[in-house]
Amino acid sequence: MSQSGLSTKTKSSKSKLHLLAEEVRAEIDQELTKYPNGWSISACMPALRIVQDANGGSLTTELMDAVAEYLGVPEISVYEVATFYSMYELKPVGRHKICVCTNISCMLCGSDGIVEHLKSKLGIGFGETTDDGKFTLKEVECLGACGGAPMFQVGRDYHENLTPEKIDKILDQLD
Repeated sequence: MSQSGLSTKTKSSKSKLHLLAEEVRAEIDQELTKYPNGWSISACMPALRIVQDANGGSLTTELMDAVAEYLGVPEISVYEVATFYSMYELKPVGRHKICVCTNISCMLCGSDGIVEHLKSKLGIGFGETTDDGKFTLKEVECLGACGGAPMFQVGRDYHENLTPEKIDKILDQLD
């Protein structure tokens, strides 16, 4: 195993396309239309997002291999993307992934207090999931909402100008 936890195996001759449901392949095909012929690697990021969403919020090595096969690119090219960007998960996450920005703008505006409140309220640290599988807490770099710092992202929703009271209200509204 490599440092990232991904197998460094040689390319398997057995197809893994069966792991991609028809509707997933259709969504990836839609993304592929946005790029010139011969540049399927350009659709790697949206393909990984589509596959991750269809797999309960995380990716496996086999799913990444299937994406590589479907796009017709080397597996390592897909692994490089999946391990570099923080939006991809290589292990299961809770129903609600809370990505807390701790970069400079958020830090200067009190993200340390936000992090402590979340850790205390949820009883977990970064990279952990609550026992009921409801929440995963993740530290991320800048999410591009510096003007609304401190902030976090839950699913695809951004929440800015956070306070402990605002956090409690947001969390209480999640199923």
